[in-house]
Amino acid sequence: MQLKNPILGLCQQSTFMLSAAKVDQCPDDEGFEVAFAGRSNAGKSSALNTLTHASLARTSKTPGRTQLLNFFKLDDERRLVDLPGYGYAKVPIPLKQHWQRHLEAYLGGRESLKGLILMMDIRHPMTDFDLLMLDWAVAAGMPMHILLTKADKLTYGAAKNTLLKVQSEIRKGWGDLVTIQLFSAPKRMGLEEAYTVLAGWMELADKGAELPAE
Repeated sequence: MQLKNPILGLCQQSTFMLSAAKVDQCPDDEGFEVAFAGRSNAGKSSALNTLTHASLARTSKTPGRTQLLNFFKLDDERRLVDLPGYGYAKVPIPLKQHWQRHLEAYLGGRESLKGLILMMDIRHPMTDFDLLMLDWAVAAGMPMHILLTKADKLTYGAAKNTLLKVQSEIRKGWGDLVTIQLFSAPKRMGLEEAYTVLAGWMELADKGAELPAE
């Protein structure tokens, strides 16, 4: 049987590479990287762990524990990056400024960065942080895909209405470079759609047919 999407196998074998406090500590700037961003309480770590079928990213009852750029290897050319969470973490101002400076340096100067996955809690979408990330992505010409996380916290109808509302707002303000979907880590909702986006950015979208049958 063929794998539906070649990114699946890579995500399932993903491994931790390294943590970087500064851009010059990042892996060599080559290949394909997709970065995951979001406010500290948006369910970023849970989404990453669900997509990789592993406990790569630390989940914590105290949001904001991700204070470094954390790199996870999919294969020799492809990586996922867990970015520091913002907006909720109770950390000293100088440390926040350090994160901001190095995060901007990473986002603005990383050639291998092919796209940005932005997590928004479906109950509190379009925060100031989200708007900043949207502005940056569009200004930089960086593809962005939004996961409206914790979609299981609303009824399906309410979740769908929120999706349509946010989607309309984004199209008016930021255009078609940004795509969006519903997502729930506990219910495993939206995985297929997210995998399709990742495979496209990592130039795996056309390789499914080349996979040998099992």
